[in-house]
Amino acid sequence: MSPVRESHHDVVVVGARCAGAATALLLARAGHDVVLVDRARLPGDTNSTHSLVRGGVVQLSRWGLLDEVLATGAPAIRSVSFHQYGPAAPAPVRLPVKDKAGVDHMLAPRRHVLDRVLADAAVRAGATLLDRTTVDGIVRDDGGRVRGVTATAEDGTPMRLTARLVVGADGVRSRIAPLVGAEVVESHAPSGACLYTYVGDQDWDGFEFHLGDHAFGGVFPTHFGEACVWLIRPEHLARPVLSAGADRLEAWTEALESTLPGLAERVREGRVSAPLRGAVRLPNHVRRAAGPGWALVGDAGYHRDPITGHGMTDAFRDADLLAEAADRALRDPCEEAGAMRHFERERDRALAETFRLTRALAAFPPAHRFVELQGELGRALDTEAQELAARDACRADLPAR
Repeated sequence: MSPVRESHHDVVVVGARCAGAATALLLARAGHDVVLVDRARLPGDTNSTHSLVRGGVVQLSRWGLLDEVLATGAPAIRSVSFHQYGPAAPAPVRLPVKDKAGVDHMLAPRRHVLDRVLADAAVRAGATLLDRTTVDGIVRDDGGRVRGVTATAEDGTPMRLTARLVVGADGVRSRIAPLVGAEVVESHAPSGACLYTYVGDQDWDGFEFHLGDHAFGGVFPTHFGEACVWLIRPEHLARPVLSAGADRLEAWTEALESTLPGLAERVREGRVSAPLRGAVRLPNHVRRAAGPGWALVGDAGYHRDPITGHGMTDAFRDADLLAEAADRALRDPCEEAGAMRHFERERDRALAETFRLTRALAAFPPAHRFVELQGELGRALDTEAQELAARDACRADLPAR
């Protein structure tokens, strides 16, 4: 048996994608010793709606990474159009993306590109990246406080990574969350199905949203001249696609034709370049955000239906909140309890409105109400972007211990 490889750090971050890499980047820039661990071989793709709304773009700009992401070929999205189908449906509406909170566009980068930019930035800031390394346990002291993780490298070498703080950023199916005992504090019924593919050989220009009878689909232009084209439906209506086996892509296209014919026509005229991807019955829940020696960020701590395309922006926002609290706790252990309570309160406050609107939209209300909710969502996202843009100039005061 190989000897255990041991090392000590200020922070171990488990999960090296949007939430984890952003957290590692910010804490490394603050001068802390950070190790970033992921079981996957990076860079690699993952399920995603790809959408970075205004708040996410604000964060990339604040961190000095926006130009780097644009330089990868991710198209700047400068318009949004909305299409409805059915009797007496209004004409399509196309609106420009206004210059607000210091940005005038949105993005929809491929995840293997975006995640690599973030991880590389974390490494440049001083973090250590260990990919192909699987975390399999938690280290605790005699008092029950989390003190690190145990892991196994790709070559089978056992590892013991101790730290003052362990951050779980390992996604909706987080292993860290149950290991540290992070209870679910709010839970709602799982949502429907989100299925997507990539389509090229079309003139994709801007985000598109298409609303039909119990069907919501859209277009997010991404890298390589392609777009992520997606369809979200209640689970029972998505079952014919999910059960179609090798014919799943054709069944998905037929579902588009029956509900969102304009979008289906463009898919048929384009070139589908990838198998169908996505998920079904994703949870709608909020977990406790922090405890003695641990914290959760991104989908590990809070997950919502993908119908609002807000997951990556959530991850960036919460990484920022956690990094600020963790920096204070690491510099003065007496501040830890207050700093982490503040992080949890701020995270819960920030997610509340979008979570409410997401659940309402995922219930597929009548079209007029769906459109009203989209308007409410747009206003909420603009408010969030303004708050994020102001964080450098006006940091929220943490409570005294």
